[in-house]
Amino acid sequence: MHATVSDLPIRFSNVGVSAGAVPLLQDITATLSAGAPTILLGPNGSGKTTLIRLAMGLLEPTTGAVTWGDTTTHGARCAMVFQRPVMLRRSAAANVAYGCRGLDRGRDRVRQLLRLVGLAELADRPARRLSGGEQQRLALARALARNPEVLFLDEPTSHLDPASAKAVEDIVHSVVASGIKVVMATHDLAQAKRLAADVGSSRAGACSSTGGRPSSSPSPEPHKPRRSCAATSSSEHRE
Repeated sequence: MHATVSDLPIRFSNVGVSAGAVPLLQDITATLSAGAPTILLGPNGSGKTTLIRLAMGLLEPTTGAVTWGDTTTHGARCAMVFQRPVMLRRSAAANVAYGCRGLDRGRDRVRQLLRLVGLAELADRPARRLSGGEQQRLALARALARNPEVLFLDEPTSHLDPASAKAVEDIVHSVVASGIKVVMATHDLAQAKRLAADVGSSRAGACSSTGGRPSSSPSPEPHKPRRSCAATSSSEHRE
C-alpha cells in the first residue's frame, strides 16, 4: 500500500507577489500546519485572497516559493469555496454529485454531505433557486465531496445575513472537528474570535503570528493601508 501523501504543512518562504511594478504581498514567511483553523484577518485589499490563491496553487509567486508537504507540486487534497460560488445548472444533489464523480458509494456521500449542511430536504431543488446562504452551504458540501485535507474559504459569509452566516460557521466547526484543516479569510474580527484562538499580525503584506486571542483590529501602516492582514490560529507560527 502507498502511504497517503499530505499537502501539509504548506510553507511560504519569502514569498512576494507583484502586479506589474505594484507589490501586492512582500516577504511572506509562514507555515500552515494541521490542526486548528487559520483565519486570515484584514480589510478588503489586504491580500487575503491572494494568500489563499497562492496556498491553493492557483497563483505563482513573483518571488520566493510555496511548498506543499515539502514538495513544490501542490496536491489534489485541497479544496476552495469562493466568496460568491458558481452553481451548476443542476439540482442541489447533482452539484454535490459532480464533486463525488469517480468515487465509490458516491450517492451515499451526496446524501451525507447534504445532511451535514442542512440541505437534505432541498436535494432536488435547482441550485440556482436556492437562497444565497443555501448556495454557500451547498458550495461547502461540494468542496467537501472529495475528502480534502485542507479547505480554503474566501470570505464565505461576507454577503450573508447573520442567521446564514451562523449556519456556515456551524458547518466550519463540524469540518474542523472532523480533522480537516480550514483556512478562512474574513474582515470580521468577531468572527475571527469565534473561530480561532490565537492571532498573528502582518504589516505591509508581511505576515507573522503571535500567541493570544484577537482583541482588536490590526492597524495598517498609515502609508500602506491596503496591504495589512492578520493570520489567526491556535497553531500558526512564523518561521
